Formats: sequence, structure tokens, C-alpha cells
Amino acid sequence: MSAKAIREATGKNLLNRHLHSAGAPLSSCLFASVDESTNWTTLVAEHPWLTSQPLVVKPDQLIKRRGKLGLIKVNADLEGVKQWIGERIGKDVKVGRATGKLRNFIIEPFVPHKQDEEAYVCIYSHRNADTILFHHQGGIDIGDVDSKALRLDVPVREEETGIGTSAEEIEKNLLIHIAPAKRKMVAKFIESLYAVYVDLHFTYLEINPLVVTDSVSGDHQSIFVLDLAGKIDATADFICHSKWGAIDYPPPFGRDAFPEEAYIADLDAKSGASLKLTILNKSGRIWTMVAGGGASVIYSDTICDFGGASELANYGEYSGAPSEQQTYEYAKTILSLMTHEKHPEGKVLIIGGGIANFTNVAATFKGIVTALQEFQPKLVEHSISIFVRRAGPNYQEGLRIMREVGQNLGIPLFVFGPETHMTAIVGMALGKRPIPTNPEMEFSTANFLLPGGQSRESPSTSRKGSVSTSSRGSFSGNSAQAMSSSSFPSNAASASGKSTMFTSKTKAIVWGMQTRAVQSMLDFDFVCRRHEPSVVALVYPFTGDHKQKFYWGHKEILIPVYKKMNDAMTKNKEADVMVNFASLRSAYESTVEAMSYPQIRSIAIIAEGIPENMTRRLILMARKKGVSIIGPATVGGIKPGCFKIGNTGGMMDNILHSKLYRPGSVAYVSRSGGMSNELNNIVSKATNGVLEGVAIGGDRYPGTNFMDHIMRYQDDPDVKMIVLLGEVGGVEEYDVCEALKDGRITKPLVAWCIGTCADMFTSEVQFGHAGSCANSDRETAAAKNKALSSAGAHVPSSFDSLGEAISDVYSHLVEVGTIVPEPEVPPPTVPMDYSWAR
Repeated sequence: MSAKAIREATGKNLLNRHLHSAGAPLSSCLFASVDESTNWTTLVAEHPWLTSQPLVVKPDQLIKRRGKLGLIKVNADLEGVKQWIGERIGKDVKVGRATGKLRNFIIEPFVPHKQDEEAYVCIYSHRNADTILFHHQGGIDIGDVDSKALRLDVPVREEETGIGTSAEEIEKNLLIHIAPAKRKMVAKFIESLYAVYVDLHFTYLEINPLVVTDSVSGDHQSIFVLDLAGKIDATADFICHSKWGAIDYPPPFGRDAFPEEAYIADLDAKSGASLKLTILNKSGRIWTMVAGGGASVIYSDTICDFGGASELANYGEYSGAPSEQQTYEYAKTILSLMTHEKHPEGKVLIIGGGIANFTNVAATFKGIVTALQEFQPKLVEHSISIFVRRAGPNYQEGLRIMREVGQNLGIPLFVFGPETHMTAIVGMALGKRPIPTNPEMEFSTANFLLPGGQSRESPSTSRKGSVSTSSRGSFSGNSAQAMSSSSFPSNAASASGKSTMFTSKTKAIVWGMQTRAVQSMLDFDFVCRRHEPSVVALVYPFTGDHKQKFYWGHKEILIPVYKKMNDAMTKNKEADVMVNFASLRSAYESTVEAMSYPQIRSIAIIAEGIPENMTRRLILMARKKGVSIIGPATVGGIKPGCFKIGNTGGMMDNILHSKLYRPGSVAYVSRSGGMSNELNNIVSKATNGVLEGVAIGGDRYPGTNFMDHIMRYQDDPDVKMIVLLGEVGGVEEYDVCEALKDGRITKPLVAWCIGTCADMFTSEVQFGHAGSCANSDRETAAAKNKALSSAGAHVPSSFDSLGEAISDVYSHLVEVGTIVPEPEVPPPTVPMDYSWAR
């Protein structure tokens, strides 16, 4: 997650340290923080002004509208402050729907001022600009500030220096209603405030009231920051750590911070994987251990749909291929929390997930199984039932391991694979649907290329041969040429250039030594009967130029690896796609460099956690250069029969199972990369298959948005229906609503936004994706689903019935003749990766 709320004391400390160096005419923010461990004698020694000035005290726990709630004491002496805090600290207070204990307070000097000396200023970031709001009146009775305040939009700039506005522009646009004598001083303050906002990677900063006094000591004016609320982009820590110092990110009011959460956060920080844990109700009976950011939200949605919100104990996810040890530590933490206290009805543990793209299910399940065995006596003692649903690489082995251990745990343990709808186990766990005794198993592992399976000659003894490639990607040997691409219809030929991002001739350069992902792309090419591999070169600046061995069917090929991007680009002019596996620290620079080559038309950025300011600059550059960016924080996209990005689509058994080796009639766009594979599965069961699918990424600002891809699908005659999987947070889905209403989208659209459970929680929950947190009622999943339905989209009642909604629309299109299903083509023989299959 990126934007995180900070305490008022943290925000004022940052302003104290950085605003004066920016030249702001600000009186220093004096404050003292108090918690349950505070020694008052020590506090007074550190802040002598506490005994000499009238004081203000208030909680510092992300509580909004403290003044209206009576949670501020003003113009008190130190003894009055101590008494006020003593009456409230550790006591329960209800704020809205949330009930929590007051534990942290901030004490400040009382600033005498008149009502007309109060003002309001707020800065917030969005996709294309930062907006500065200013109103000449402030305080607790300001009302609807959005409709009252003057605003100045500061567009995102490519340059990393400068701030894009000036005191003169601020004065002209924002300060027309304040006294002329104050304007230049306030303009200089806001200019400096915005400079600090940009430099410290704030995403939101509100000061209300901002007090601009007529005079202090009778000779000059001063500016005071009274109340402050802020959020910073936590992903920018590697840039700003020296400027920020140690940052304490408090939980939303109504939810205590648990040491187990801090432990998982520390594991997450040290891992390339994603590990998240939020404890919602430590006494709850429903616990989850879900793989994938999107899937974790959907499981929470489904639990709440079945009436389990009050018993949902946690939200969390593990994804991004965590190791066996990391998964063990995560599972052990969950089981320790589960077995801390008993529940009269027993407890359930839902170990769920979609169909993984690249996470080794068997490896992660081994870690979970180790933890289950360790906690076996407590699992029995606490009457815990476990329900498992998972698929993806090596899932058969993972499910076998889980079933095997289930026979020895002495508790009910039910295990399901991709033959079972992803969230079906929720209904089973909560007693809302029957548990099948012998679930039907689905396998699509036949026709693997076991030595020489595609050759009419005698099979060789291994997946080996000898084929070399020039820098232009031409191949010798007959295995590629033996497969006629006409066996599958080309879904790119009839589409306009505007609507087609990938074709069967797309060539890509991969940044990063991601050999498994590259091999996955080559195997997909082979099963799609492409004549040539889609990957022509790799860029890896940490080694010298060399050639890397891969397989093309059962033949060996060599693909060049270049130290410098320039060499890869100039020697492979036909490549127009960059698949960027660079880390979050270097993805920005490598993407900027890739965009300097006019041949590149599409870039997929896989990394999660790129600072938002960097992503917004990339979006601006890409727009100017006509480059489409997929990501950041994505697995990529897939064009069945043509091309796939990296690990999209998972292993070959899933490629075959979801019929991704040939085009269908359905195009989808999703935020979640993990859920894209689940959509492949759902669409393949409900229709004639996927024509194209893109996961735009879970970050707050994806490089391309829903409308960018939906309008491509609208223009592509081979796309007959569209599926949209949105989520809580952001407002991009409303652009889709407008396009449905004004007729720009005429093809049937099935849409669902995940995150409906957020409305049922008493405190704010930041879900796994950085962008999946509602900052207003309009950003909730429920509001967006309602708007999409009103605009004419086909919106199911829940994710559980998404497949049915897709099937209903597809059946109608077949009935009216819009779609004419073709006879199913048998899948070709395909290579098997022995080391992975082992």
C-alpha cells in the first residue's frame, strides 16, 4: 500500500524541519505528544513552555472533526490538561461507527486569534495534477469546503526539479478574498508548503484552521498551523527516509495496533513478496489466509455477503511467490491468533486464492502444512475447521499435500481446486451451501510434449535439441515451421491498429534476468503455433553481453542478453514491447530509457511499490510519446493465440484448461493481476473464451486505465462482449458509466467492483492493492456497482454470480447470431518443464 495517514505530531514535525528551509513565513509548531507511558516530569523538562502558556490538548489518532465531537480542550493550564487527559486516556470513545480507546494526545500552545483570522488550505494529488484548495474562512464550521474553496491545479511535470507554480500564481488564483496586506505572505507560505508537499511525497495535506494573525507583539503578522491531517506515500521511503526520519503509521481509530501486524509488516519489508495482515476482530470465528491482493478482497466480500462481517477476524494476503519459510511464518502468526481464545461455535479457517500466475502453490502449502502440524493439538482444542481452494503452478501437488496432512490433523479439512468456484468454500465454511463429498476434478495436462511428442521421428531422450537465433529472431529447425499459424484464426488482422496492442507477430524485449517468465512466454508462443518466439532479447545491466539458453518446444535456442538497453533496441528494431521486471527502485529509470526509443509502443511494468509521483510522471511521458503502459503492480496481459506478458496465464496446464492457446470472443480488463487468471477460468467456462485480457495494475495510478482498454475493445470487431473487474477506491469506473450513457460503449459490458465489504467495517481498511481504499462515498465498490448498473452494464449481485452473468450475456449473443461458436480445435502438443513439474 502507498498512501498512509500520519499523526498530526508527525506532520507538524515534518513542517518544522522542512518548511523554514523552503522560506515559509511560519511560526514553529510547538507540540508535545502524550501516551500511556508518558512521564509528566520528563515531558515538562523537555518542553518548558508547557508551564508558561495557555494550552490546547486533543487526541492524535486520525480522528476527524475533533472539535465537533468535543475532543478538544482549549485555553487550559498544564494541570487542566493533565486532568482532561487522565479522564479520557485508555477509555472507550465512539466516533461514527467505530469504538476505540484514546491512547495518544498532542498538546500545543493556545494561539489567541479572531474568527476572521482563520483560513483553510488543502493539497491533494490525483492522476494528472495536484490540487491546492484555499478558503478565506476556516474552523470547525467551514461546511462543504469543496464547493466553497478556490482551487489551483498544478499539472504533473516531467521535470523532477521545481514545483510548477509560484507565489504570484497562488496569489492571483487563491487569495482574492483575503486582506491585501496578507496576500504576499500567505502566497509565499502556500508556495513553500507545496514545495515541501512535493519534496516529501505527501499525497494529502490539510490545515484547518490556518491562522493568519493581524499582528503579534503589535509589529508583525504571523502564520500558525493549528490542526493538520496528512498522508504520505510510504513507497517513497527509499527516497525520503533521511528526510522523514522514523515514521509511525497509526492504525485507523477503532482498531488497535497489534504486535502480530508489526511482525508481518516487518516480514513484508524484508521480502520481495507481499505479506499483509490487518486484525479486525481478535475474538472473531472466521479467519482467512488468502493468496492474492484481489482475491483477498473478494473473500472478505463474500464472507460479508453471507452475514459474517461481525465474525470476520482478519484481512490479509500473501502473494508474489513468498518462500516456504515466509509462508510458514505467516501461517504460524494466523494460527497463533486463532488459538488465543476459544469460540463457543468453534472457528473456521479459509485458505483460499485464485489461480496463481507464478506462485508455486506446492511450496507455499508446505509452509502452511508445517504450521498446521505444529498447532495440531490447539486446532483440535479450539474446534477449528479448514476449507482450502487454490490453483496455479504445481497446485495438484499442493492440494495432495494438504489432503494428506488433513487425514492426520484430527479436524475437518476440505480441499478443492479450480473445478470449484473460487469463493464457493466460503458458503461451505459458513454452513450456507453443502460440502460436496466427491468434487469433480478437472485436469488439462494431456498432450504434453514428452520427448519428441511433436515430431514424427523417434523421440529423443530429453527436452533438448539445437537451434540458434540471430539478433533478428529467425530460426532453423522444423518444429516451429511445422505448426501452421492458420490452424488458429488470427484475431489481430481484422482489428484496427488503434484497437490492437498485441498480434501474433509482436516482438518483445525483457528487462531483467527473469528466465522462468521468458520461458513461459516462449512456451505460450509455441502452443499458439507462432512461427517465431516473441522474446528477441533481454536487458540485464549487471552482467556482460552473452546468450542465454531457452527452449522452443524441445529444441534449445539462444537469446541474446545485453548489458545496455541501447544495444538491445538497435539490434532488434522489430521489437515494440518492453516487459520491465526491474525492481521498484529502478523501474522508473529503465522505463524512461525505454520510452526514449520510438520503436517501443507498449511497456508492462511488473514492479509493485513505485512512488506515485514517479508513476504520474511516467504516465505524462507515455501520453506525449503515444506509449501504452500496463502497470505498475501488474502481472501483465494476454492475447490468446498471439502473445502474453511474462507470467500471465500461469503454467501450461492452465493455458490449456482456460483455452488461452486460441482466441475467443470476450475481452476483459481487471485491476488485479492475480484475478486475471481467475477471470480466464471463469470466462472459459461461461463462453467460447478470452480474446484479450489486461490487468492494469493495483497501484493508485495505473499507466493505462479501464477506458483506455475498453475503448480499444469497442473498436475491435472481434470483441463481442467486454468484462470489467474494478474495485473499491478511485473513480475511473465512472468514466465507463459516462461512456455507456453517451453511447461510446455499445457492446455488452459485464462489470463488478470488488471491495463491497469495506462498507461493513467500522474502521477504515486498506486492502492489498495500493489503490483499493475509498476516500469518499463515491469511491466505494457499492456506489460504483450501482452506477454501472444504472448506466446499462450487466452487474451481478456478487462476485459469486459473475460467471452466471457472463454466461447469460454470451448465450444471448449466440442466440441472436452475434457470436457463432466455432468447433473446438484440439490443443496442440506442448512442452513440459521437467524441473518445475518435479
